[in-house]
Amino acid sequence: MSLQTLLNSHHDISHIKSSCATCSLRELCLPVGLNEEEIRVLGDIASHKRKISRSGYLYRAGSKFQSLFAIRSGFFKTCILEQDGRQQVTGFHMTGELLGLDAISTEMHTCDAVALEDSEVCEIPFAKLEEISRTIPSLMHHFHKIMSREIVRDHGVMLLLGSMKAEERLATFLLNLSRRFVMRGYSEYNFNLRMTREEIGSYLGLKLETVSRAFSKLQDENIITIDNKHVQINDIVRLKIKMGNSTCIT
Repeated sequence: MSLQTLLNSHHDISHIKSSCATCSLRELCLPVGLNEEEIRVLGDIASHKRKISRSGYLYRAGSKFQSLFAIRSGFFKTCILEQDGRQQVTGFHMTGELLGLDAISTEMHTCDAVALEDSEVCEIPFAKLEEISRTIPSLMHHFHKIMSREIVRDHGVMLLLGSMKAEERLATFLLNLSRRFVMRGYSEYNFNLRMTREEIGSYLGLKLETVSRAFSKLQDENIITIDNKHVQINDIVRLKIKMGNSTCIT
């Protein structure tokens, strides 16, 4: 099917005004690098929005894979349930990022995706994405870049858990969040943590007490200031030194 045929098959595109064509996240999500007509086609298949309340599930481990989800607003964690009943956090995902990539190969979600605050996602049916990707090569190229970034991030987490001390892990985590917030036009030095200390510990492979001590030490050294969930980075250079020689997770 040609691009023009796809365009002609959608008679009313007024609803896309709140979708990809005018979305402020277009440079972070799948539309990056597409021309206006291509964005309109993608916007049509991604026009279905879903709102997920805080603590609500976007999808659960074991459910059938049908769609990818672009986070339009809000914050999610992905997690798996260990055999002993404990929850292991595998990632944190913010506005402009894609969820569901883990399920492409098995056609089944391997983890739960839970909203850490009231959130909204754009649902992108994967079968339709594959269809238009054959007509828009640049879309598939960017999609492959996104998948590669996820692989690199997973590799970075493995290195973090295997070779870094508690302070180094926390510094890396905070710098990663800082960089991701900057990409979205927010402050590099002031941001709110949507996750709990316990969830951070689960993700970093640290006990809750260890996370609390690491936060306290960074604050005692005036590298950061913590007020409940608000973080202010006072000295980003020293925070990077705390990170050591490791590469910050993308």
